[in-house]
Amino acid sequence: MTTSSATPEKASPKKAPRKAATRKRATTAKRPAAKKKPAVKPVSVLIVGAGFAGLGMAIRLKQAGIEDFVILERANAVGGTWRDNQYPGAACDIPSNLYSYSFAPNPNWSRSFSGSEEILGYIHHLVAEFQLESHIRFEKNVEDLTFDEKKGMWTATTDKGEQFAGRAAVMAQGPLSNCSFPAITGIDDFKGHKIHSARWDHDYDFTGKKVAVIGTGASGIQIIPELVKKAGHVKVFQRTPGWVMPRPDFATPAWNKVLFEKLPASQQAMRNLLYWTHESMALAVIWNSPLTRIAERVARLHLRRQVKDRWLRRQLTPNFTIGCKRVLVSNDYYPALQKDNAKLITWPIARLSEKGIRTVEGIEHQADCIVFATGFDVSHSGTPFPVNGRKGRVLGNEWQGGAQAYKSINVSGFPNLYLTFGPNSGPGHNSALVYMESQLDYAVKGVQKILQGDLKILDVKEDVQRRHNKALQKRLAKTNWNSGCKSWYLTEDGFNATMYPGFATQYAAQMADFEESDYETA
Repeated sequence: MTTSSATPEKASPKKAPRKAATRKRATTAKRPAAKKKPAVKPVSVLIVGAGFAGLGMAIRLKQAGIEDFVILERANAVGGTWRDNQYPGAACDIPSNLYSYSFAPNPNWSRSFSGSEEILGYIHHLVAEFQLESHIRFEKNVEDLTFDEKKGMWTATTDKGEQFAGRAAVMAQGPLSNCSFPAITGIDDFKGHKIHSARWDHDYDFTGKKVAVIGTGASGIQIIPELVKKAGHVKVFQRTPGWVMPRPDFATPAWNKVLFEKLPASQQAMRNLLYWTHESMALAVIWNSPLTRIAERVARLHLRRQVKDRWLRRQLTPNFTIGCKRVLVSNDYYPALQKDNAKLITWPIARLSEKGIRTVEGIEHQADCIVFATGFDVSHSGTPFPVNGRKGRVLGNEWQGGAQAYKSINVSGFPNLYLTFGPNSGPGHNSALVYMESQLDYAVKGVQKILQGDLKILDVKEDVQRRHNKALQKRLAKTNWNSGCKSWYLTEDGFNATMYPGFATQYAAQMADFEESDYETA
């Protein structure tokens, strides 16, 4: 999964109880808001977020001998995206053995592609296995992060006025943390039930109901096959069809689990095979090459095999190069659309009404419930809360023209601050955790330099950052992402602040060495 040279540690998770990584809300009467308190005793590292990134950072810090850190989590449980996305059919589109940390392998995955519940169980296992619970502070919603240049200290202030200080800070809240509702006129006029995929209402009974689904992206194509099993009728509102590839999903045989348990090298070999298979996909989805045509043929063949109706196939055939938008993976989406109680609507939505959805040709599609499978608000030019650096610099202001960083992880003017899933670290073909491990290891090296050198400031030089991003954008201009389609990868004016224009191997190579000469120190 990664080029990290760290020796993997054996981990055999059985589903860890959620209580090991949750804090129950108090059932007593609501207490008055706490008054602002002075900053607590500083720790070495502040980590914001207890999802994959934050917990992974904590583990790597512990493995490096750094125990003095605190994780601030706004919810009352760990898990991040996988805690929030528990909608029916939720699963990962990367194989389980690749969508996990190399330093914490799980030999007991039940399927080749795991569902969200099992992935969340793995996350809880990480907390238990590496004894992270004592480091986590639940229900700490950070509203401000400020650097004191004289002290060389970051201070996080919560919405309750509590303060936490650290010599270094890691923003690990993730890009997929705030759900996004589409800008549709009349969204508040609809009198029926509204559900977002990232805030699923498990108490709502879909049996026999008229359901409208807005969105046919990664979450939509997983939800729709489950809805058609219960709902009376499901109307799917599609804006743009996506490229859908077959999903090689199967249950893991018992002997396979035993083999991985008894012979960890066999699981590592499988991991390497999956890694290089996905690396080869870069030639198809990142750049327009002969392999791009082959990938499109595979997707068209998948569509032709599953959809016999020519008109429906035409409606489901994309008109953009594969890779320009996120490539989808599913075996049951196309069959679900052809069920007697399902219908695909391709007319653009004009507005929402009291009783349903009106499309531009004047038809009102009545619904008892509207499901918004519309993804997340991924900011390309802002931050989830004010981040204040040196000399009054504000990170959100710095990013108004499009987010930029050095190696996706450091920003000039914001010393001792490390970003996970920062600008231009998104993969289009491989596991996000491959990229994540490289970021975590790089951040640990930076923290070690701060602590060992007793540095107040470790700040990437502005000219170094500028040259890095100039070269990055030049490479991005030649990719499929910048070939003309509209996607969440790009800003409104077409600036790509999201994706990395290369192989995961290249990304790991650039993160392998921490060049202190690239940084200002004090």
